[in-house]
Amino acid sequence: MPTYRATEALPNGEPGPWGESVEISYDQRDVLLYAVGIGTRALRFVYERHPEFAVFPTFPIRWGGAGAPLDHDLVPNSPGPLNIDAERYLELLKPLPKSGSVFVRSRVVGIHPRGRGNGFVEFESNVTDAHGDVYVKMVNGSFRRGVKELGDIEPFESSGATYSQKMTVPERAPDVAVMHRIADNQAHVYRLSGDYNPLHIDPEAARFGGFHEPILHGLCTFGHCAHLLLDAVADGNPARFRIVKVRFSAPVFLDDELHVRAWHDGDGRVVFEARVEDRVVVSNAYFEYSP
Repeated sequence: MPTYRATEALPNGEPGPWGESVEISYDQRDVLLYAVGIGTRALRFVYERHPEFAVFPTFPIRWGGAGAPLDHDLVPNSPGPLNIDAERYLELLKPLPKSGSVFVRSRVVGIHPRGRGNGFVEFESNVTDAHGDVYVKMVNGSFRRGVKELGDIEPFESSGATYSQKMTVPERAPDVAVMHRIADNQAHVYRLSGDYNPLHIDPEAARFGGFHEPILHGLCTFGHCAHLLLDAVADGNPARFRIVKVRFSAPVFLDDELHVRAWHDGDGRVVFEARVEDRVVVSNAYFEYSP
């Protein structure tokens, strides 16, 4: 079986260097398409003439890791179906403009073995304006599950930091419970925001990635959780959005019923999980908002 072995660690176990800023431009259509892609029907996010029209706060999530210096002697360059999202953190410091250009600066913060034949890579990113003022901070972790086939990465030593957190939810009825049925073409719409991994549309690619059929993008699940919780605990007001953090525990498929269950954890914070039937698909998760 072909194998990949990480040959070195990050220097002194510290995060890697920041990359050069990457300029990213977007327009009103991109903002609208993303909102439709994550399943929200709130007019303030899907109708450009709404008096409170705004960019949905998780819109920049796909830019995580943009421009990070990445040495493929350290990190396997997995093909799309073998590279899946594992964890995401997004913190909104100030609202994004409705269109225009922003700058993304990223670095690798950790490279770790996870399970048999898998690598786990974490990136840190800041989205800023032209003056360096930060709109959004992000951390993303992804599984590199092979180079040519599942599990062909040999064991290696962990290096760098990890932002991964172990969290549990209370053993009582949730304070908030909301459900959303994933449309049977949701992945087809979401991918038009720029995530063209064939894992989410091509049955053959899904089988190569170890799934019986195409799965929903993890970042689409992320967006669903965010808009459902924003509606449920913050009146759908993007100005009240602060932080959302998740771990993707199991795949979501098209036409699934996504159930989000949340528990209050102090002012302006809930811990939550998402389930499809009896399986947990999002865990180790919390959502923070302005009370």
